[in-house]
Amino acid sequence: MAGIYLLVVAVMAYLAGSVPFGLIFTRLAGKGDIRKVGSGNIGATNVLRTGSKGLALLTLIFDGGKGAVIALGVAHATADPLMTGIAGLMAVVGHCFPVWLKFRGGKGVATCVATFAAFDIRLGLVFAALWLGTAALTRYSSLAALVATLGCGIAAVALKLPPPICAAVIAMSALSWARHHANIGRLLAGTESRISQK
Repeated sequence: MAGIYLLVVAVMAYLAGSVPFGLIFTRLAGKGDIRKVGSGNIGATNVLRTGSKGLALLTLIFDGGKGAVIALGVAHATADPLMTGIAGLMAVVGHCFPVWLKFRGGKGVATCVATFAAFDIRLGLVFAALWLGTAALTRYSSLAALVATLGCGIAAVALKLPPPICAAVIAMSALSWARHHANIGRLLAGTESRISQK
């Protein structure tokens, strides 16, 4: 029976995480299909390329919020680190590979950081400190995300969080790194755009 509950949680978390808020908000605002703008991603960074900071902020809040709400809801309902970890991980998987968009989603950064914070607020603080510090020093948003997610994986182990939560954080960080493969290539080639560049 526990296996069935776990499967239900995983599926529900995936479906909730796969809601493409960036696409929904830009279409409602008359901005067209966000997948035809900039990088083609559905996340807040690409929504910003429509010229609307408000839509980008709204997307950031909702993309992050869906992961946090899912993780906190499952944690409150079950108090089971395994179910909570699976719920958070599947929310990120849903964002990155949404069934509604033929599995072509975002990079999962906003969903990751909010879910990390839902797991343990200290992870959220670690992410914020690493992202802001790296971005300030290098002006690379992608590198800041890579450093911050990697740091959270290390922090989860260092803070001795429950093993299922540690495993979920590490898996989520690895998924975010995989979704940044093109950015990593550009960083290595020296062609990645900096935050200050348009």
